[in-house]
Amino acid sequence: MPVISYFFGLYVRMYFDDHLPPHFHVEYQGAEALVAIETGELVEGRLPRKAAKLIKDWCADHQDELWDNWQRAVALQPLRRIPGADND
Repeated sequence: MPVISYFFGLYVRMYFDDHLPPHFHVEYQGAEALVAIETGELVEGRLPRKAAKLIKDWCADHQDELWDNWQRAVALQPLRRIPGADND
């Protein structure tokens, strides 16, 4: 599963041809979660509160890039890296 972003210890990944709703995967210090692209809310799993807030804010700032990568993943095309919150 390609890493599309990494910041503050958070790994952000997307699977190719993954199930709906459109989402991405986050791993942080052994915790894992699925995050809805549309809302930035955790759909499944858990993250520490601070990490969840960072991801939600990052998701809001990178909606277009996340949607583009989701479409690319559905079409089995290479995914693009997205700057992390520490690079914005």
